[in-house]
Amino acid sequence: MTVQTVHQSLLESPASVMAPVGSVVVERNEKVGETDYPPLSVGKLGVTPQLAGVAKSQTEGDRKLVRAGDLVINSRSDRRGASGLARQDGSVSVVYSVMTPRPELLLPEYGHHLFRSIAFQDEFFRWGTGIVDDLWSTNFTRMSRIRVPLPPLDVQRRLAALLDEVDAMVAKLDQLTDALRARAIDTAALFGLSEDDPRRGADAQSPLSGIPEHWERTKFGYDFTESIERNGDDPPPGPLLSISEYRGVEVNTRTDGQQASLDVSKYRVVRPEQLAANMMWLNHGGLGVSSLTGYISPDYKAFWISPRFHPRYVHHLLRSPRYVDYFGAIGTGVRPNAQRVTKIALDMMPLPLPPMDEQKRIADDLDQVTVRIDGMLAKIASLRKLLVEHSSTLLLDVVTGRKEVA
Repeated sequence: MTVQTVHQSLLESPASVMAPVGSVVVERNEKVGETDYPPLSVGKLGVTPQLAGVAKSQTEGDRKLVRAGDLVINSRSDRRGASGLARQDGSVSVVYSVMTPRPELLLPEYGHHLFRSIAFQDEFFRWGTGIVDDLWSTNFTRMSRIRVPLPPLDVQRRLAALLDEVDAMVAKLDQLTDALRARAIDTAALFGLSEDDPRRGADAQSPLSGIPEHWERTKFGYDFTESIERNGDDPPPGPLLSISEYRGVEVNTRTDGQQASLDVSKYRVVRPEQLAANMMWLNHGGLGVSSLTGYISPDYKAFWISPRFHPRYVHHLLRSPRYVDYFGAIGTGVRPNAQRVTKIALDMMPLPLPPMDEQKRIADDLDQVTVRIDGMLAKIASLRKLLVEHSSTLLLDVVTGRKEVA
């Protein structure tokens, strides 16, 4: 008999039975098409029906079956916390691990919170492999060796009920966050539409739909030139930067993801007032105009902006719901969460070109709105973080015997 190496989890507890994940779940690896099983999303809210407009895989049959009661987790470690309990049958991308809990050992509701806990997420990342941040992953074989605590089933049930209440509060904060972010990007202002124009929504048939007659029309390739500057053998000109779908270009302060490799000579340099873009995340807002000098992943791109465009107007324009939807339409790839937009497709993208004074006015107004909303978002994010930490701490306290659940 071959002895399998079993790793001691960060969740190790003398007060609970400990077992490798692979002994308490059964992997489900059945391939289906989304025409037979509706697509599901797995993210900060757990497993939910996929929203309309989310980029779809071009190979619809290359998906995994999910049954109600299954646990699903994204194997890519940079999608931290993207896991949860499925409440309905459906299908997910092949980048997910789908598992059926053994009911005599692991209640699905407890597994939902266990896999989403900070301690398990840390351990999940530790078992990952890869060479760059957005390809760092933990497959089921490696995940199956992580040891997890298994308190008695009645304790699992009561603990899950308490943590469900915390989840409900976090969900309300997320709804408020989404509503505030939507208000930060005024589609009507960006495209010169009146407040009652039916075309002011994000789902316009063309990015140029409804723009004023006196605005010019152009294409991305005419006014944006790719920068080929790399770090080379010289010291980097600034810090490692990341591209946030919420804030744009910022200093990379992550401690929970794969960082830059030791050799950063091929990493792209980004200068102030350049547009930086993650070409595989544009349909999620993965781009923005930088105010910093630094360097980004060699898989990203940086562009010089024509003087015909005000940089801050470009920042708000290309992160608007209308363009995020457009990127989803022109992206290609087999993974819904990794739809690459090619340079050719990007160069052909139509853009509105208002007079410079209008661009500046629109950008100034949206900058002011963004500052106010960012302040509110920071307070909400702080409260959300406290709730998530409380949830994870409560789970650890119960499984290690420091607390009991009523």
